[in-house]
Parts: sequence; structure tokens; C-alpha cells
Amino acid sequence: MKIVVVLVLIQACWRCAEAHPLDPLTPSELNLVRTIITNSYPTSSSSKLTFQHVALDEPDKPQILSWLSSKSRAPSLPPRRAFVIARFQKQSLEITVDLSTRSIISTRVYKGHGFPTLTFVEQGLVSQLPFSYEPFKDSLNKRALNMSQVVCAAFTVGWFEEEKTKRVVKVKCYYTNGTANLYARPLEGVAMVADLDDMRILSFSDRFGIPVPKAEGTEYRLSKLKPPFGPKLNGVNVTQSHGPGFTIDGHSVSWGNWKFHLGFDFQVGAIISLASIYDIEKQRYREVLYRGFISEVFVPYQDPTEEWYYTTYFDCGEYGFGQSASSLEPLTDCPPNAHFLDAFYADANGNPVQITNAFCIFEKHAGDIMWRHTEIAIPNQLITEVRADVSLVVRMVSTVGNYDYVIDWEFKPSGSIKFGVGLTGILGMKGGTYINTDQIKGEIDIHGTLLSDNTIGVYHDHFFTYYLDLDIDGQRNSFVKTTLQTQKVKDPKIPRKSYWTTVSETAKTEADGRVKLGLEAAELAVVNPNKKTKRGNKTGYRLLPGSVAHPLLVSDDYPQIRGAFSNYNVWVTPYNKSEKWAAGLFVDRSRGDDTLAVKSRKNREIENEDIVLWYTMGLHHVPSQEDYPVMPTLSVGFELRPTNFFEANPVLKAIVN
Repeated sequence: MKIVVVLVLIQACWRCAEAHPLDPLTPSELNLVRTIITNSYPTSSSSKLTFQHVALDEPDKPQILSWLSSKSRAPSLPPRRAFVIARFQKQSLEITVDLSTRSIISTRVYKGHGFPTLTFVEQGLVSQLPFSYEPFKDSLNKRALNMSQVVCAAFTVGWFEEEKTKRVVKVKCYYTNGTANLYARPLEGVAMVADLDDMRILSFSDRFGIPVPKAEGTEYRLSKLKPPFGPKLNGVNVTQSHGPGFTIDGHSVSWGNWKFHLGFDFQVGAIISLASIYDIEKQRYREVLYRGFISEVFVPYQDPTEEWYYTTYFDCGEYGFGQSASSLEPLTDCPPNAHFLDAFYADANGNPVQITNAFCIFEKHAGDIMWRHTEIAIPNQLITEVRADVSLVVRMVSTVGNYDYVIDWEFKPSGSIKFGVGLTGILGMKGGTYINTDQIKGEIDIHGTLLSDNTIGVYHDHFFTYYLDLDIDGQRNSFVKTTLQTQKVKDPKIPRKSYWTTVSETAKTEADGRVKLGLEAAELAVVNPNKKTKRGNKTGYRLLPGSVAHPLLVSDDYPQIRGAFSNYNVWVTPYNKSEKWAAGLFVDRSRGDDTLAVKSRKNREIENEDIVLWYTMGLHHVPSQEDYPVMPTLSVGFELRPTNFFEANPVLKAIVN
């Protein structure tokens, strides 16, 4: 009952929202955008208009900072504008709409390489084409498959040095007879190439001879599983006798010593902005993160055969991390004390689509320790001081095809921000002729792990590239790399032979800011060279990396050219409002000429400038049988941690009720 009261109180605050210039577009604003653009681009049977990406055209950074600084004087909001990518007459249009004047203020026909994000509407339409295509129906009959139990899906095809590229996808199909786990029953060898603009099949192939994997053992729905069940685990009842520790005003969140803004974008999902932390010694909030989000997720599969070589996905730019956000389930996706927020995006027709429970926000009581010490050295005394840890988590789940990504932003009272990614869902699987590894002889490479009869989990990578516009105590920051170097003891009177010390170097240009992690012991930090502690240290935040993986594809391989932003784990660039997409803005069938790696070649100055830290966390995934039929969550993450930001431990005096 206490939890119900808590939720009602939070929702009441949500209804009294104060407008914010970084708020995502509302349903009424999305409708207005659709009306304005459709009035300017009338459609016909030969001139179809589709909305590929509709988002807030965020105000320039100086406008936001000016608005914040004068907020106490009730300033007017910066102009509300929408940025739209549309397809019209087989061209990609970049349109900016002024919502206050209800007018289009700029339009540009995109002439570069690549195409916009695929919408759910067009993915659904193209996936239905096979069912009226006679060669495909013949293939189903040849396999004695019931067409009513076949499901098809669209897959991007990348770029492999074609001089001219059409907006096409591969359509592959699966058999659902006896299971909801369609990815475990692929119609291997059957594939179609389809044109998204014309909505027609261009080519068809059928390499008959590979059996459809069996349905037995593929089901994951609890209602369909059979005993024995286990392990049996007891749940926990979460109550907060003092009520929730956070407040939500519109999209602005306050908790403990933190405050920030939570936004939403069709392409990247969650956006955290204006994260500041209250310093009890200075008695004011201090800037940490101006804007952060996952810019791209690069997932290259490692099967070079005809049926799979093109399988190299860009989950944000090609499929839309926000569009793919799943509705979170209370009590399972999020704990009982969670509060849920909805999100909205525009579909291909420009109509608002509501994602119920797109986010959950909750205080995390995981039994962790904030800090502790037991002292026994003082005679006749036993001193034990412990503080229980509490943090605030913002969570969303993006389900891109077979994979579910659990995305967490965790704010800690110590000043740290922890970034978590949980990988779960269904593996990318292909059909095969093997039922036991003993059959795989000699030089045969199946490019994956045999998981079940005729079922192979294909090797692949995941590279998560975060955009982190850190403003540590202000905009002018520097990137400092501190290496740990071994030194020899020179004093012959000392029996010790060696020790390590630190050598710091401040990056002056973008080339200096590129880092491949794991090659040497190093500390990486963003500091404000203009602000120092009482001891003379520059205030800053350091990056504590997570899972380190480097690309294993050769640099001139076409997927790696498009995913060249993964060549380094860390990049540092000067802030530029237009540079926020690691793989470029038009990613589908792109050629890698608009990536972070290309933009960084300008080698601009980054010392004592407004800079952006790009961090790529990666992992190589060799599937195992435990990942089948559904994958237990594999968790990876990293941390931004204060380094000489505070004068002392900021949670020394923390009180946990």
C-alpha cells in the first residue's frame, strides 16, 4: 500500500510539469509537424511522403545555458523547432520546422551516400511481400511448410563498394510452428532482396538442403514450458517509509545531490542532459554532463558466407534505438518502487506513437556499501562506521530484432555516473546440417557455436559508442592522459628495486585524444584547467572503462570502414551541435564518409575548449549453449568518477533513512 501512495505522489508532480527547452516533442507537436509538412508536400500514387525521423531540433548550447542562467527571472523558452528526415519522390529531405510560426524554415535535399533509418511501417510492409511471391511460395511447398506459420523480417545489407546503391533490404523468413522463438527456426538459404521505395522484390534465392531446425527446446514463454521448474527464488518487498527520494517535474529529475533532464529521441532513445551535482561545501550545484546518449551500436556478425556476409548492423542509425524501445513491465523489468514515464515518436505517416512505460526511474537499494571502515588499532576501542549505498537508476530497454538491450544510467551520491548495458534476448542463429561437433571435420568453419540440432549461434561483436559532452565546472575543459610508468630505484641504500609513478599529458588536438585501451596502464580524465581545488588540483572526472574489445576486422573491410569509429575506444572532439552521430546521420547503406573517424581527421584543437568525449565499450561474443534458447543477461558497463572534483569525500556525511 505504501508503494501505491508513492506512485500517486510522483505522478501528481509529473502532471504539473514545467516546460523545458530540451523536452522531447509532444504528441500535439508531432501532429503539428505532420500537418505542416504534408501541406507542403502533397502526396499521390507516384509521390509518396514518409517520415523517417522526427525529433526536437535542440536549441544551440549558448541558448540553453543563457536560459538556465536567467531561469529565476522567468525567461521565455528558446524557439521550439523540429528536425525531420523525410522521403519524398525517392529523395531524402532534411526539413526544419518552426513550431511557433507553424512554418518550414529550411529544406535540404540530401545528396550524399546512405539512407535514413528504417521505420517500423516500411519494415512491416516489405516483410509481407514474400507471401504473394510465387517462387517463395514454391519454396515453402518444397519444404512442406505451412505459410500461415511463417514470419519474415527485413535486414539491412550494408555497402560493399557498389558504385550505385538502391534503398534495398534482405528479407529472410522463419517458421513459428510449435514456438514463439522464430529466430531459432530460420529458413536458411531462402532470401529475397526488396526495394523499400518501390515495395517490390528484386531477386530471390533458395539454397535448398538445409533443414529447418526443430521447435523442441526453443520455447521461452513460462506458460508453454513444462516441469521441472527451477531454481525457485524468493522476491523482495520494497517499501520506502519516507516516500520516494526523487521528484520529477516534466522531464527534469531531482534526487539526493543530483539533478538532470531526461529526454527521448527516435534514433538513440534516452538522452541525459544538464546533469549537475550539489556540493555541500560550496553550497551550489556544479556542472558535470551537458548531454549524453548512446550514439551508435555496431554489431558485425562474423560469417563471410553468401547468406550472412552483409550482416553488419548499426542498431541506432539503421533501426532506431528509440523507435525500438520496449514497454517496461512493472515488478520484473523494474522494481516495485519504480516510477514509469511514456515516450512518443512519429511513425512513417507522421502520426504520434506512444511507448507506454518507455522509462522507469527508481532508487536502487542493492545491499551495496557506500563506504565503511573498522578500526581495531586504538586501545580499548572497536570503531565501525558503515554507510549503506543508494543510487538512482534511469532504465530503458531497446529490442532491436532478436536482441534486447537493457540500458541503465545510474547516479550515485558519491558523484559517479555508472553506465550499464545488459545484453539478453535471442542469439542470431543460422540453420546447419550438423547435430554434433564430431561431424565438423578438418578445415570446416561453421562461424559459430553448435547450440542444438541444425542450429548455429553465429559469432559477432557489439560496440556501444557513447556521446558524452562533459562540461566539468563549465564548458572549457581538457583531456588528460596519465600513464603509469615503471621506474627503477636509484638509491643503493634502498633494497626496493622498482616502483611506478605517473606522467600526465594534456591532449592538444584530436589526434592526441584518440586512445586504444589496454595497451598501457593509463588514467583518462576530462578536467577543467581553469578551476582548481584548494590543494591546486584541476577539477575533473575520470573514465573508468568497462569491457575492452578492439575490432578484429581488417581496416579496409567495408563494414569496418562504416564502423571506423570503433577503431579507438576513446575519441575527443570539439563540441559541434551537428556532430553527434558516430556512424553519420544517414547510416543505412552508408559508405563511412560521414563517421566520427572522418570528422576527427580535421585534427582540431581540444585543449581548454568545449569538448566531447566519445567512448566505445565493446565485446566479442562467442555464443555458448547456455545462451540458448534465450540468453541470460550479460552485463557490461563503465563509470565516470570524480577526480579531484570535490575537496574531500562527498558522502562522508551522507545520511540514509
